[in-house]
Amino acid sequence: MSDSSRDTAEGAGWGTLEHGEYKHLMPHQVDKLSWLNPKTLWAARNGVLASWFGDPTGRTRSRWVAQRTAAGAPATKVIRRDDPDHFSFMVIGDTGEGDDPQYAVVPGLLKASQDTKFAVITSDVIYPVGRTDDYGTKFFRPYQDYQAPIYAIPGNHDWYEDLGGFMRVFCDDAPPLAPQPAPRPLSRAWLRSLLWHRPHPADGQHLTEARKLRSSPAQQAVQPGPYWAIDAGPVRIIGIDTGLLGTIDAEQGAWLREVSKGPLPKILVTGSPLYVDGEHHPCPIEGGGTVDDLVRDPDHRYLAAIGGDIHNYQRYPVQVDGRTIQYVVSGGGGAFMHATHTIPRVSVANVTEQEFRCYPLRGDSLAFYSRLYGRRLRLRRLFTLTEAEATAVVAERLGIPPTRTTQGPPARVTRRTRLIANLLGAGGRPDRTSRFRLPVRKIYTQLFSPSSATYSPPFFKCFLRLDVTPESVRLRCFAATGNRAQELDPPVEDEVTIALTSTTRR
Repeated sequence: MSDSSRDTAEGAGWGTLEHGEYKHLMPHQVDKLSWLNPKTLWAARNGVLASWFGDPTGRTRSRWVAQRTAAGAPATKVIRRDDPDHFSFMVIGDTGEGDDPQYAVVPGLLKASQDTKFAVITSDVIYPVGRTDDYGTKFFRPYQDYQAPIYAIPGNHDWYEDLGGFMRVFCDDAPPLAPQPAPRPLSRAWLRSLLWHRPHPADGQHLTEARKLRSSPAQQAVQPGPYWAIDAGPVRIIGIDTGLLGTIDAEQGAWLREVSKGPLPKILVTGSPLYVDGEHHPCPIEGGGTVDDLVRDPDHRYLAAIGGDIHNYQRYPVQVDGRTIQYVVSGGGGAFMHATHTIPRVSVANVTEQEFRCYPLRGDSLAFYSRLYGRRLRLRRLFTLTEAEATAVVAERLGIPPTRTTQGPPARVTRRTRLIANLLGAGGRPDRTSRFRLPVRKIYTQLFSPSSATYSPPFFKCFLRLDVTPESVRLRCFAATGNRAQELDPPVEDEVTIALTSTTRR
């Protein structure tokens, strides 16, 4: 097994390493997505409009679900597969920017996914707004050699054009929804409709050609809607659609309560992680209650809750009534990397730094962003931190030993390294977080991080493989850096075995 980032700097992808072969998979012409482009931000405005003028996602989703049910999809929205008691599946999240970081994941994914029965995309299949004609280069082409079905739940970006592209691709080429009556003038809905982003009338004209890239019978899958359950072997996998604002409507909530019943062990897949960045986000259900209430109910037998949306990997083993539920963030499948160095010292739901896992490691994240902004600001000598310097200053700020032991004497923490760590929003110990540091971290994570695409390795991407038996589920997080060494032998960055008797061992 190859070194991981916890073993060596080379295992993390640093150094003068050989770039991988992923570029051979890419189109000759790639439209590089920039989140600093005003056109991109304007096209992706529907989330802001929904927060200002009311969120129409629930009503639109109900219409999609009713249309699929009328077309013959099962009302239970349960996909019943014939997988054996021993089987494996892949999970990959927030994939579709269509550029180097997305394609760099593919070689390692294909190696690690051999003999798997299917894959699940956890959120944001297509950036920036879920256009149907973006599926060619951002879904069908990168995964054309994965010879098994791919199921998906939508993220907020898939909803920016009212989910039309997602429904066409994953739900049996669902026809467009019929127009709704015009809202009452001067109402909030009327104001929202004036500014609402809608798909171009010609969108989708290239879809038939794109489908040919994943046209073999073994690759086909049809979903009953944007949320679903899969009965596979000894487990039930439940995927929920959290729409534009990270909530679920009452109709979907009632369905989730129903499919959560029964003796089958369950794994939740959601577009909004329930634990992330050291915080608890239980995901409200319209009308009362939360998604996490259902996950924690011992009668429902949830083993894990895996969420996308945040573009890295995190794992929180939370003790609930004497059993362990693994709360996982898995959104590192291709989009720009959300920083992990901004995560403060973890202390949530009795999970401490000793139990918490993340990828990339915080020191690698800080080194990555210091290089990125050193180039952008043309201040490389001031901004750039080596991975050893970044690891040392993160360890000091969090009050923990360095996650990766470096060769030779440890790097010295200087005023400069502390300054760069502050400017780039590095997290610290909760009891030492000053009034200055917290706003800086919030501003950094909300404003600067989303513009931080990069096109040279290491990319710090990741994906999951889950191996299911009647006794346990083994979850492994694999890394993809864009370097050839990690393509040939994808390193395992984290691993946990979840016993179906609700006990967990590492």
